[in-house]
Amino acid sequence: MKKLIIIPTYKEKENIENILTTIFSLNLNYHVLVVDDNSPDGTPEIVKRLQQVFPEQLFIEERKEKLGLGTAYIHGFKWALQHGYDYIFEMDADFSHNPNDLERLFLACYKGGADLAIGSRYVAGGKVLNWPLDRHIYSRGGSLYTKLITWLPVNDPTAGFICYSQKVLASINLDEINFVGYAFQIAMKFTAWKLGFSITEVPIIFQDRLLGESKMSGKILKEGMLGVLKIQWESLFGSYVKRVANKTNAAIPSSQKK
Repeated sequence: MKKLIIIPTYKEKENIENILTTIFSLNLNYHVLVVDDNSPDGTPEIVKRLQQVFPEQLFIEERKEKLGLGTAYIHGFKWALQHGYDYIFEMDADFSHNPNDLERLFLACYKGGADLAIGSRYVAGGKVLNWPLDRHIYSRGGSLYTKLITWLPVNDPTAGFICYSQKVLASINLDEINFVGYAFQIAMKFTAWKLGFSITEVPIIFQDRLLGESKMSGKILKEGMLGVLKIQWESLFGSYVKRVANKTNAAIPSSQKK
């Protein structure tokens, strides 16, 4: 059973060593792929140093420029599929996602039968700590807006702490998921749902970063609002699933198995 955590980074020198050593200290056989967007602060050098300590578990892919969260995950997904991982995780570097929750997401898929497990802030037992009021409004409002427009049955559609089974990612034409921020997270969940995969939400406590800088911007918020409209428009007219489905590697969702 091969499990890979993908951690995109840009200027995360304050967090990257701590998050990696914490993950590996769990001793649960997780591998980590860091996808770094040419951080100028020495983040990749820290990762490379730690590769000497964790040579069989830690990997890094360096990109030449800052290309955004969504493309970093797509890069990581392709790498994971090429290297034969069974379960692939999305996770932030800044401890807003607690490494202790990784196994809960994994077990929701491996034993619970879900194809996709979301670490959710907005189900019973989930909550957010240390956010200013405007972030609460953007996040809650964005979640409600997404559900109203797309009918996606997920309470936390912009969540970025996720466990995918391999068959979900193999069934998606990843080159057609071309958003950067919140819209990317929504599009991945929407696509998995439209392809018939089962989704579950696992409550987590999300804590705002203590070190480093947030990558949130007005551009990302705008993309999220317009992206939701775009994917639902295409879906209503029947072109969305046709465009994003990877017919070559399509798998049978758990919900459709007899």
